[in-house]
Amino acid sequence: MATRGTLTVAVANEAPTVSLVRRARTINRTLAQTYPHAHCELDFAGAFQLLVATVLSAQCTDVRVNQVTPALFARFPDAASMASAPREELEELIRSTGFFRAKASSLLELSADLVRRYDGEVPGRLRDLVELRGVGRKTANVVLGNAFNVPGITVDTHMGRLSRRLGLTVNDDPVAVERDLMALIEKREWTLWSHRIIFHGRRRCTARKPDCGGCEIARWCPSAGSVG
Repeated sequence: MATRGTLTVAVANEAPTVSLVRRARTINRTLAQTYPHAHCELDFAGAFQLLVATVLSAQCTDVRVNQVTPALFARFPDAASMASAPREELEELIRSTGFFRAKASSLLELSADLVRRYDGEVPGRLRDLVELRGVGRKTANVVLGNAFNVPGITVDTHMGRLSRRLGLTVNDDPVAVERDLMALIEKREWTLWSHRIIFHGRRRCTARKPDCGGCEIARWCPSAGSVG
């Protein structure tokens, strides 16, 4: 571990100290008070819709995805129908989410995998989800936490950025960041921690202009006032 001012921060390949664990959990409790209604901001009904929406959310806002998915699911409501979707039509429906050709490929492939391996149902285990084509740990943890109530930490751009700013990890690799945070936050809190951090990253600790002066967790942040 290393100290920055009076705050203990993470050091690569070292187990977290008690003080770092306490600070991380204090941050989590404060964010819980700040964002008592933090939740997944993707609209969905069931695990399949959430899986598709999460794939579409890559390099795209949740607001835009929520504008696209009603028409998408009206046309292709389940894995069987999406697996046999005409590519051109699917691409046109999701075009505005960006990278629509790659995303269409992912949706066609993961839907085909679901039909072939799970009778069209989304599995509720991480090891099964990440074996679907186009599905990584981030997407799997979103689905597990919000459709199956299985705790998971979602390492998106907000989680990675804030975790490093807060001194909770020094890693850039999402898997390593997830591992570091799992050692700091109680398992039962993993999904809600993810929502709270994402809310904070969108509303307060933005990439280009973080509002350190108004930040509710600035006193526990070794980067406060030094970024932006």
